[in-house]
Amino acid sequence: VQLVESGGGWVRAGGSLRLSCVSSGFTFSEYTMGWWRQAPDNQREWAASINPSFMPNYKASLKDRFTISRENGNNTVYLQMDNVQPEDTGVYYCNRIYNRLPWGQGTQVTVSS
Repeated sequence: VQLVESGGGWVRAGGSLRLSCVSSGFTFSEYTMGWWRQAPDNQREWAASINPSFMPNYKASLKDRFTISRENGNNTVYLQMDNVQPEDTGVYYCNRIYNRLPWGQGTQVTVSS
């Protein structure tokens, strides 16, 4: 069982990034998947999730800028981040919402002002 996040990087405020998370070892299409983020010196917080019926759910403060999607054929969940801000800086992780798996390494997002 594995979760591998990618797509992070350095971006200026106002820019965009698309994060990807490839899953393996379980029946991806049956699970609600989510993205979390952890800013420096802060706890990991939930950002968005998408259920097996492709219905998304967002942290209220992010819903106008982030878009979560999934491709079951590729066992992949995405997070499109638009108009990023410095407060979006952190390590981004994906996981199952229920029956959480061991966390992957995450992908670092750094937003400069």
